[in-house]
Amino acid sequence: MPVHLDRPTEHPHVALVRLDRPERGNSLDPGMLCDLAAAWREIAEDEETRCAIVTGTGERVFCSGMDMTTTIPVAQAFARGERVDERSFEGLRSVSTALLAGFDLRKPLICAINGHARAGGFDMMLASEIRYAVPSASFALEEVALGLYPTGNATVMLPRQIGWAHAQELLLTARPIDSTRAAEIGLVNGIVPSEALMTTAFETADAIASNGPIAVRETRRGIREILAMDLPDAYQRQEQIGRELRKTEDAREAQRAFVEKRAPVWKNR
Repeated sequence: MPVHLDRPTEHPHVALVRLDRPERGNSLDPGMLCDLAAAWREIAEDEETRCAIVTGTGERVFCSGMDMTTTIPVAQAFARGERVDERSFEGLRSVSTALLAGFDLRKPLICAINGHARAGGFDMMLASEIRYAVPSASFALEEVALGLYPTGNATVMLPRQIGWAHAQELLLTARPIDSTRAAEIGLVNGIVPSEALMTTAFETADAIASNGPIAVRETRRGIREILAMDLPDAYQRQEQIGRELRKTEDAREAQRAFVEKRAPVWKNR
């Protein structure tokens, strides 16, 4: 299968999603879109999963976006009113979920960028909370060069995550940037050697998964909600979320554990 969902036993509460089609630049055909969307839905609904990692197979490409040789012809045939097979149709319906565009994963996502992130691969990266890239990685949004509007996460999320001028340059020029530039403008958290990429990603995922699961989930959700609010509403919403968390069993357990100088035992309630 070109999409793998694993839960490594040595990393409790962490899910790993791997795009495994290196011979085609880990590009997304209709079948991969179905499987990727299904993986995200499974992670979102799994209460045991506290953090997820997404990466690609190979040393060259993280994800090059849509497979133009398969996905585009199917989309064009469907637009003409022609019949397409059920799996291809489901793939077209799954694009937004597969790219995490408007789909809430409900868990922190770490993007381990093992190579070039282009188009839909860039969109998927924008849905993540934390990103590490190898030195050879590059990043590009090439839709305008094809006469298209970027309809994934790019125009919605990118200007909220990096500076306005940097976002406009990426969106309007369609020119790629390297990993050094991506780190300079805050698009990625850091650049790590290829051999250390997954170790770094799992170390961060384990750190997240070791924290209070309700607190992590609500902090992630709160950040996303508050980002779009004006200051008075943001402070009010912050206090509402904090007040509810202070009532949880996990919060009381953390206080006891601190006094008793031990690690807390989370109940997720």
